[in-house]
Amino acid sequence: MLFAVHCLDHADALARRLANYDAHKAYLAAGPVATVISGPLVAADGATMIGSLFVFSADSIEEVKAFNAGDPFNAANVWQSVSINPFLLRVDNRA
Repeated sequence: MLFAVHCLDHADALARRLANYDAHKAYLAAGPVATVISGPLVAADGATMIGSLFVFSADSIEEVKAFNAGDPFNAANVWQSVSINPFLLRVDNRA
């Protein structure tokens, strides 16, 4: 099953985000929940990171919640809000 995870950063989180970026990427790569797609949300300038967006594949929302809670960005208090919802893929134009 797929799950969309939308995270918005605290206004003062950019330094914490950058300091924990390598640990965050390693966590996603080694985790028990498969990352389908992921990347930073950016401000209107197209460059300033203001959050994160993920689509994960997992057996349950509880798995995704636990995985997200263990993310180094969460531990570093980067995210102000996190929304996790089941996601039904209708269109995939990546191919």
